[in-house]
Amino acid sequence: MKSYSINETNTILNGELIGTTTQQITGPEHLDKATNNQITFIGSAKYTKHWANSKACAVVINSDLSIEPKDNCAIIKVKNADLAMAKILELFNPEPPKFDTDLHPTAVIDASAVLGEGCKIGANCYIGKNVVLGKGITLYPNVCVFDDTIIGDFTVVWSGTIIRERTVIGNHCIFHTNVSIGADGFGYRPSDDGRGLTKIPQIGNVVIGHYVEIGANSCVDRAKFGSTIVGDGCKIDNLVQVAHNSVMGRFCIMAGHSGLAGSVTLGDGVIIGGSASIKDHTTIHSGATVGAGSGVMNDVPAGQTVLGYPAQEAKTMLKQWVSMRKLCKS
Repeated sequence: MKSYSINETNTILNGELIGTTTQQITGPEHLDKATNNQITFIGSAKYTKHWANSKACAVVINSDLSIEPKDNCAIIKVKNADLAMAKILELFNPEPPKFDTDLHPTAVIDASAVLGEGCKIGANCYIGKNVVLGKGITLYPNVCVFDDTIIGDFTVVWSGTIIRERTVIGNHCIFHTNVSIGADGFGYRPSDDGRGLTKIPQIGNVVIGHYVEIGANSCVDRAKFGSTIVGDGCKIDNLVQVAHNSVMGRFCIMAGHSGLAGSVTLGDGVIIGGSASIKDHTTIHSGATVGAGSGVMNDVPAGQTVLGYPAQEAKTMLKQWVSMRKLCKS
Protein backbone atom coordinates (compact mmCIF):
# COMPACT_ATOMS: atom_id res chain seq x y z
CA MET A 1 0.00 0.00 0.00
CA LYS A 2 1.26 3.46 -0.86
CA SER A 3 1.78 5.86 2.03
CA TYR A 4 3.41 9.26 2.51
CA SER A 5 4.46 11.38 5.47
CA ILE A 6 2.99 14.83 5.90
CA ASN A 7 6.28 16.41 4.87
CA GLU A 8 6.49 14.31 1.70
CA THR A 9 2.93 15.29 0.89
CA ASN A 10 3.54 18.99 1.44
CA THR A 11 6.69 18.88 -0.68
CA ILE A 12 4.43 17.92 -3.60
CA LEU A 13 1.78 20.54 -2.79
CA ASN A 14 4.21 23.32 -1.82
CA GLY A 15 1.67 24.74 0.62
CA GLU A 16 1.85 26.37 4.05
CA LEU A 17 2.11 23.59 6.62
CA ILE A 18 0.45 24.29 9.97
CA GLY A 19 0.95 21.71 12.71
CA THR A 20 2.04 18.17 12.01
CA THR A 21 0.99 14.51 12.26
CA THR A 22 2.91 11.33 12.93
CA GLN A 23 0.45 9.32 10.86
CA GLN A 24 1.43 7.98 7.45
CA ILE A 25 -1.13 9.13 4.87
CA THR A 26 -2.57 6.16 2.98
CA GLY A 27 -5.07 7.95 0.79
CA PRO A 28 -7.60 10.77 0.34
CA GLU A 29 -11.21 10.69 1.55
CA HIS A 30 -14.27 12.89 2.07
CA LEU A 31 -14.24 15.13 5.10
CA ASP A 32 -16.92 13.15 6.96
CA LYS A 33 -15.63 9.69 6.01
CA ALA A 34 -11.87 10.03 6.45
CA THR A 35 -10.04 7.89 9.00
CA ASN A 36 -6.98 8.90 11.03
CA ASN A 37 -4.55 7.84 8.29
CA GLN A 38 -6.25 9.74 5.46
CA ILE A 39 -6.07 13.26 4.07
CA THR A 40 -9.13 15.34 3.20
CA PHE A 41 -9.91 18.64 1.47
CA ILE A 42 -11.86 21.84 2.12
CA GLY A 43 -12.42 24.12 -0.84
CA SER A 44 -15.47 26.06 0.35
CA ALA A 45 -16.40 27.94 3.52
CA LYS A 46 -19.60 25.92 3.92
CA TYR A 47 -17.57 22.80 4.77
CA THR A 48 -15.33 24.33 7.45
CA LYS A 49 -17.95 23.66 10.14
CA HIS A 50 -17.51 19.91 9.58
CA TRP A 51 -13.78 19.99 10.29
CA ALA A 52 -14.18 19.64 14.07
CA ASN A 53 -15.78 16.20 13.71
CA SER A 54 -13.50 14.88 10.98
CA LYS A 55 -11.09 12.07 11.87
CA ALA A 56 -8.64 12.89 9.05
CA CYS A 57 -5.01 13.27 10.05
CA ALA A 58 -4.46 16.05 7.50
CA VAL A 59 -6.48 18.54 5.53
CA VAL A 60 -5.74 20.61 2.44
CA ILE A 61 -7.63 23.91 2.57
CA ASN A 62 -7.89 27.07 0.53
CA SER A 63 -5.57 29.73 1.91
CA ASP A 64 -8.44 32.22 2.33
CA LEU A 65 -10.30 29.87 4.70
CA SER A 66 -9.70 29.33 8.41
CA ILE A 67 -10.13 26.30 10.67
CA GLU A 68 -8.96 25.40 14.18
CA PRO A 69 -5.82 23.24 14.58
CA LYS A 70 -6.14 19.83 16.26
CA ASP A 71 -3.68 17.53 18.02
CA ASN A 72 -1.65 15.21 15.77
CA CYS A 73 -3.33 16.72 12.75
CA ALA A 74 -1.79 18.82 9.98
CA ILE A 75 -3.28 21.65 7.94
CA ILE A 76 -1.88 22.47 4.51
CA LYS A 77 -3.00 25.81 3.11
CA VAL A 78 -2.90 26.17 -0.68
CA LYS A 79 -4.21 28.61 -3.25
CA ASN A 80 -6.63 26.10 -4.76
CA ALA A 81 -7.64 22.97 -2.84
CA ASP A 82 -9.24 21.37 -5.91
CA LEU A 83 -6.00 21.54 -7.89
CA ALA A 84 -4.06 20.29 -4.88
CA MET A 85 -6.48 17.38 -4.61
CA ALA A 86 -5.66 16.44 -8.20
CA LYS A 87 -1.98 16.12 -7.24
CA ILE A 88 -2.84 13.92 -4.24
CA LEU A 89 -5.07 11.72 -6.38
CA GLU A 90 -2.20 11.25 -8.82
CA LEU A 91 -0.05 9.98 -5.93
CA PHE A 92 -2.55 7.28 -5.05
CA ASN A 93 -3.79 6.51 -8.56
CA PRO A 94 -3.75 2.70 -9.04
CA GLU A 95 -1.86 1.23 -11.99
CA PRO A 96 -4.02 0.60 -15.09
CA PRO A 97 -4.76 -2.97 -16.20
CA LYS A 98 -1.63 -4.72 -17.44
CA PHE A 99 -1.14 -6.62 -20.69
CA ASP A 100 0.46 -10.08 -20.56
CA THR A 101 1.48 -9.62 -24.18
CA ASP A 102 1.65 -6.46 -26.27
CA LEU A 103 -0.36 -7.93 -29.15
CA HIS A 104 -3.00 -10.37 -27.98
CA PRO A 105 -3.28 -13.43 -30.25
CA THR A 106 -7.05 -12.98 -30.64
CA ALA A 107 -6.68 -9.46 -32.06
CA VAL A 108 -7.41 -9.18 -35.79
CA ILE A 109 -4.96 -6.78 -37.45
CA ASP A 110 -5.08 -6.22 -41.20
CA ALA A 111 -1.79 -6.78 -42.97
CA SER A 112 -1.86 -3.24 -44.36
CA ALA A 113 -2.13 -1.61 -40.90
CA VAL A 114 0.92 0.19 -39.50
CA LEU A 115 1.58 -0.04 -35.77
CA GLY A 116 4.02 2.29 -34.05
CA GLU A 117 6.60 1.26 -31.50
CA GLY A 118 5.24 0.18 -28.12
CA CYS A 119 1.59 -0.28 -29.11
CA LYS A 120 -0.50 -2.59 -26.91
CA ILE A 121 -3.49 -4.29 -28.53
CA GLY A 122 -5.91 -6.20 -26.29
CA ALA A 123 -7.99 -9.30 -26.82
CA ASN A 124 -10.56 -9.32 -29.63
CA CYS A 125 -9.59 -5.94 -31.03
CA TYR A 126 -10.08 -5.28 -34.74
CA ILE A 127 -7.79 -3.02 -36.77
CA GLY A 128 -8.84 -2.50 -40.38
CA LYS A 129 -7.15 -1.77 -43.68
CA ASN A 130 -4.60 1.04 -43.90
CA VAL A 131 -5.01 2.03 -40.26
CA VAL A 132 -1.99 3.92 -38.87
CA LEU A 133 -1.32 3.80 -35.14
CA GLY A 134 1.36 6.03 -33.62
CA LYS A 135 3.76 4.94 -30.92
CA GLY A 136 2.71 3.95 -27.42
CA ILE A 137 -0.99 3.51 -28.23
CA THR A 138 -3.10 1.30 -25.95
CA LEU A 139 -6.25 -0.41 -27.22
CA TYR A 140 -7.98 -2.31 -24.44
CA PRO A 141 -9.96 -5.48 -25.31
CA ASN A 142 -12.85 -5.28 -27.80
CA VAL A 143 -11.93 -2.03 -29.53
CA CYS A 144 -12.62 -1.65 -33.26
CA VAL A 145 -10.66 0.74 -35.47
CA PHE A 146 -11.93 0.77 -39.04
CA ASP A 147 -10.22 1.44 -42.34
CA ASP A 148 -8.00 4.43 -43.12
CA THR A 149 -8.05 5.76 -39.57
CA ILE A 150 -5.01 7.55 -38.12
CA ILE A 151 -4.41 7.67 -34.36
CA GLY A 152 -1.62 9.76 -32.82
CA ASP A 153 0.98 8.83 -30.22
CA PHE A 154 0.17 7.68 -26.67
CA THR A 155 -3.59 7.64 -27.13
CA VAL A 156 -5.58 5.27 -24.88
CA VAL A 157 -8.81 3.64 -26.08
CA TRP A 158 -10.90 1.72 -23.58
CA SER A 159 -13.03 -1.36 -24.23
CA GLY A 160 -16.13 -1.22 -26.41
CA THR A 161 -15.10 1.91 -28.28
CA ILE A 162 -15.66 1.93 -32.04
CA ILE A 163 -13.70 4.30 -34.28
CA ARG A 164 -15.17 4.37 -37.75
CA GLU A 165 -13.39 4.71 -41.05
CA ARG A 166 -11.31 7.75 -42.06
CA THR A 167 -11.16 9.22 -38.55
CA VAL A 168 -8.09 11.30 -37.66
CA ILE A 169 -7.09 11.44 -33.98
CA GLY A 170 -4.25 13.37 -32.36
CA ASN A 171 -1.74 12.55 -29.63
CA HIS A 172 -2.38 11.81 -25.94
CA CYS A 173 -6.15 11.34 -26.26
CA ILE A 174 -8.28 9.20 -23.96
CA PHE A 175 -11.51 7.53 -25.05
CA HIS A 176 -13.44 5.80 -22.28
CA THR A 177 -15.65 2.73 -22.60
CA ASN A 178 -18.18 2.45 -25.42
CA VAL A 179 -17.38 5.72 -27.16
CA SER A 180 -18.63 5.98 -30.73
CA ILE A 181 -16.56 8.07 -33.12
CA GLY A 182 -17.44 8.55 -36.76
CA ALA A 183 -20.88 6.96 -36.97
CA ASP A 184 -23.28 8.41 -39.56
CA GLY A 185 -24.61 11.86 -38.87
CA PHE A 186 -28.39 12.09 -38.47
CA GLY A 187 -29.54 13.25 -41.89
CA TYR A 188 -33.01 12.59 -43.35
CA ARG A 189 -35.41 14.51 -45.60
CA PRO A 190 -39.01 13.78 -46.63
CA SER A 191 -39.08 11.73 -49.81
CA ASP A 192 -40.49 13.12 -53.04
CA ASP A 193 -43.73 11.17 -52.72
CA GLY A 194 -44.22 12.35 -49.13
CA ARG A 195 -44.61 8.80 -47.89
CA GLY A 196 -41.26 8.25 -46.26
CA LEU A 197 -37.82 9.59 -45.48
CA THR A 198 -34.75 9.79 -47.65
CA LYS A 199 -31.43 9.15 -45.92
CA ILE A 200 -28.76 11.74 -46.68
CA PRO A 201 -25.37 10.02 -47.14
CA GLN A 202 -22.76 11.08 -44.59
CA ILE A 203 -19.46 10.85 -46.46
CA GLY A 204 -17.26 13.09 -44.29
CA ASN A 205 -15.13 12.15 -41.29
CA VAL A 206 -14.18 13.13 -37.73
CA VAL A 207 -11.00 15.01 -36.84
CA ILE A 208 -9.96 15.06 -33.18
CA GLY A 209 -7.06 17.14 -31.85
CA HIS A 210 -4.43 16.46 -29.19
CA TYR A 211 -5.11 15.83 -25.48
CA VAL A 212 -8.84 15.28 -26.00
CA GLU A 213 -10.74 13.14 -23.48
CA ILE A 214 -14.16 11.67 -24.25
CA GLY A 215 -16.32 10.02 -21.58
CA ALA A 216 -18.14 6.71 -21.67
CA ASN A 217 -21.05 6.22 -24.09
CA SER A 218 -20.54 9.54 -25.86
CA CYS A 219 -20.89 9.95 -29.62
CA VAL A 220 -19.08 12.14 -32.14
CA ASP A 221 -20.76 11.70 -35.55
CA ARG A 222 -19.00 12.10 -38.87
CA ALA A 223 -19.80 14.97 -41.19
CA LYS A 224 -22.18 14.97 -44.12
CA PHE A 225 -19.17 16.22 -46.04
CA GLY A 226 -16.03 17.81 -44.69
CA SER A 227 -15.24 17.07 -41.05
CA THR A 228 -16.74 17.10 -37.60
CA ILE A 229 -13.95 18.65 -35.50
CA VAL A 230 -13.06 18.41 -31.83
CA GLY A 231 -10.24 20.83 -31.02
CA ASP A 232 -7.14 20.35 -28.89
CA GLY A 233 -7.69 19.85 -25.18
CA CYS A 234 -11.47 19.44 -25.26
CA LYS A 235 -13.01 17.42 -22.43
CA ILE A 236 -16.30 15.64 -23.11
CA ASP A 237 -18.26 13.97 -20.31
CA ASN A 238 -20.27 10.72 -20.43
CA LEU A 239 -23.41 10.47 -22.56
CA VAL A 240 -22.72 13.49 -24.74
CA GLN A 241 -23.76 13.93 -28.38
CA VAL A 242 -21.69 15.87 -30.92
CA ALA A 243 -23.58 15.86 -34.22
CA HIS A 244 -22.38 15.97 -37.81
CA ASN A 245 -20.36 18.95 -39.02
CA SER A 246 -20.09 20.48 -35.57
CA VAL A 247 -16.82 22.24 -34.77
CA MET A 248 -15.48 22.53 -31.23
CA GLY A 249 -12.63 24.97 -30.61
CA ARG A 250 -9.77 24.37 -28.20
CA PHE A 251 -10.27 23.47 -24.52
CA CYS A 252 -14.05 23.29 -24.57
CA ILE A 253 -15.94 21.40 -21.86
CA MET A 254 -19.20 19.52 -22.37
CA ALA A 255 -20.89 18.06 -19.27
CA GLY A 256 -23.00 14.90 -19.22
CA HIS A 257 -26.18 14.57 -21.29
CA SER A 258 -25.48 17.75 -23.23
CA GLY A 259 -25.66 17.78 -27.00
CA LEU A 260 -24.72 19.71 -30.10
CA ALA A 261 -27.06 19.48 -33.09
CA GLY A 262 -25.66 19.54 -36.61
CA SER A 263 -23.24 22.27 -37.72
CA VAL A 264 -22.88 23.92 -34.32
CA THR A 265 -19.68 25.95 -33.85
CA LEU A 266 -18.02 26.44 -30.46
CA GLY A 267 -15.20 28.91 -29.99
CA ASP A 268 -12.27 28.29 -27.65
CA GLY A 269 -12.93 27.65 -23.97
CA VAL A 270 -16.70 27.26 -24.24
CA ILE A 271 -18.39 25.48 -21.32
CA ILE A 272 -21.62 23.55 -21.89
CA GLY A 273 -23.46 22.54 -18.72
CA GLY A 274 -25.12 19.18 -18.15
CA SER A 275 -28.24 18.39 -20.21
CA ALA A 276 -27.92 21.59 -22.25
CA SER A 277 -29.08 21.42 -25.87
CA ILE A 278 -27.65 23.50 -28.69
CA LYS A 279 -29.72 24.13 -31.84
CA ASP A 280 -28.25 23.35 -35.25
CA HIS A 281 -26.23 26.01 -37.12
CA THR A 282 -25.70 27.97 -33.89
CA THR A 283 -22.40 29.62 -32.94
CA ILE A 284 -21.29 29.93 -29.33
CA HIS A 285 -18.31 32.25 -29.27
CA SER A 286 -15.11 31.87 -27.25
CA GLY A 287 -15.33 31.94 -23.47
CA ALA A 288 -19.11 31.66 -23.31
CA THR A 289 -20.89 29.45 -20.78
CA VAL A 290 -24.20 27.63 -21.22
CA GLY A 291 -25.92 26.76 -17.94
CA ALA A 292 -27.11 23.24 -17.19
CA GLY A 293 -30.43 22.29 -18.76
CA SER A 294 -30.49 25.29 -21.06
CA GLY A 295 -31.71 25.31 -24.64
CA VAL A 296 -29.64 27.53 -26.93
CA MET A 297 -31.64 28.74 -29.94
CA ASN A 298 -29.46 31.66 -31.09
CA ASP A 299 -25.81 32.63 -31.27
CA VAL A 300 -24.10 33.44 -27.96
CA PRO A 301 -21.57 36.31 -27.80
CA ALA A 302 -18.03 35.76 -26.55
CA GLY A 303 -17.72 35.56 -22.77
CA GLN A 304 -21.45 35.61 -22.09
CA THR A 305 -23.25 33.24 -19.74
CA VAL A 306 -26.71 32.08 -20.78
CA LEU A 307 -29.41 30.20 -18.88
CA GLY A 308 -32.89 28.84 -19.39
CA TYR A 309 -35.07 27.45 -22.14
CA PRO A 310 -34.85 29.20 -24.49
CA ALA A 311 -31.49 30.41 -23.20
CA GLN A 312 -31.02 34.11 -22.46
CA GLU A 313 -28.29 36.20 -20.87
CA ALA A 314 -27.95 34.96 -17.28
CA LYS A 315 -28.91 38.16 -15.41
CA THR A 316 -31.97 38.65 -17.60
CA MET A 317 -33.08 35.06 -17.09
CA LEU A 318 -32.61 35.22 -13.33
CA LYS A 319 -34.73 38.39 -13.13
CA GLN A 320 -37.49 36.61 -15.07
CA TRP A 321 -37.40 33.65 -12.68
CA VAL A 322 -37.68 35.99 -9.69
CA SER A 323 -40.63 37.76 -11.30
CA MET A 324 -42.36 34.45 -12.00
CA ARG A 325 -42.00 33.39 -8.38
CA LYS A 326 -43.51 36.66 -7.21
CA LEU A 327 -46.46 36.19 -9.59
CA CYS A 328 -47.03 32.68 -8.24
CA LYS A 329 -47.15 33.99 -4.68
CA SER A 330 -49.57 36.81 -5.45
